[in-house]
Amino acid sequence: MTTTVVIGGNFAGMTAALEIKRKGKKDHKVIVIDKSPLFLFIPSLIWVPFGRRQMKDISFRKDEIFRKKGVEFVQTEALSVDPAHNIVKTKNGDFAYDHLVIATGPKVDYEVAPGVREHAYYIGTPKGAMKTKKALEEFKKNPGPVVIGATQSAGCMGAAYEFLFNIEKWLREEKIRKKVDLYWITPETYLGHFGIDGMPGGETMLKSFMKMFNIHYRTEVGVSEVYKDGIKLTSGEVLPSSFTMLMPPFVGVDFVTNSPALNPTSNGYLPVGEDYRHQDWPNVWAAGIAVQVDLPFKPGKVPFSGPKTGYPSDETGKIVAENIIRVTKGKTKLRKKAWGKIPGICVMDAGKKEVIILSDHLFKPRKFAIMIPNIFYDFSKVLFEKYFMWKTRNGYSQLP
Repeated sequence: MTTTVVIGGNFAGMTAALEIKRKGKKDHKVIVIDKSPLFLFIPSLIWVPFGRRQMKDISFRKDEIFRKKGVEFVQTEALSVDPAHNIVKTKNGDFAYDHLVIATGPKVDYEVAPGVREHAYYIGTPKGAMKTKKALEEFKKNPGPVVIGATQSAGCMGAAYEFLFNIEKWLREEKIRKKVDLYWITPETYLGHFGIDGMPGGETMLKSFMKMFNIHYRTEVGVSEVYKDGIKLTSGEVLPSSFTMLMPPFVGVDFVTNSPALNPTSNGYLPVGEDYRHQDWPNVWAAGIAVQVDLPFKPGKVPFSGPKTGYPSDETGKIVAENIIRVTKGKTKLRKKAWGKIPGICVMDAGKKEVIILSDHLFKPRKFAIMIPNIFYDFSKVLFEKYFMWKTRNGYSQLP
């Protein structure tokens, strides 16, 4: 029997584990190691601060699903790996493997600039989203300027854009919009770059949104320092702020950086080929955010990164699973699909409005790319959330 250990159990990890077991059946033992027994639909965290979603609405027990599907779940923290001896070290002891899948997700670099950790809010974790919700309740009692955006080296600009438009809507609903100067700051070279070199009509569309919602914006700026009552940009400008929400950069998790034999990149990601197989260790694979992605464009005078969202994470999880099954059957031809050639499928929420983003490739060159605004309701965003939660809750990893 072949044993695969999967580190991480959210988008990429859960998909990879369930697909390996589904395809490998009794010939394959799968062990998932994760600190949390809960699956979290991360894209909906943007709604938690505004009360549109509760944490219970976007999470469920994944350990029960794994057990139903014949996957062993171990709730513990993975500390490091010794790939020369095929051993994963955890707080609960060592685990031997034939294949290892690293799908750990990100670590957030709050130290990207002074004051980010202390004075800026972040909505990318359950704790951060709940902390933001509490802060907004206090903010509305004494409203003032608001700064929303992304720091230098960030890659998750889409979620920050979504939060921007949602807070603008919330300010209107609370009847305090006229008391608030709302600012958007981004390292992008232009609005709507998204770390994918933009989409046709994207910059024009977002400029019109900024004008329509009376949002001031600054492009090609980073963060020099965040204060309790303001933020200094790399341009030297200081913006007053009574509430600041920033998306810092992602870096590789401690499990990877504590495993020097994996030869991680300077930012803690894993060097893999288009088959997501480690370049030095043929029985080690990476999926999702753990993958090192080289950008096909120059960011500009302020560095920023590309997005690592749920859809590419899910896709790379499937590719890894298929390739592990092929290897165990003695096949040499593996499935390959570079990160940038994965289709771009995203719905950007804009405060009960939405923009549907579709392309044949995430990065250029593309044969097809379109942005479709829906100014009436974010129906597609809600539908995707319900669909993905349904398919994951039922362990239907094979579905798109």
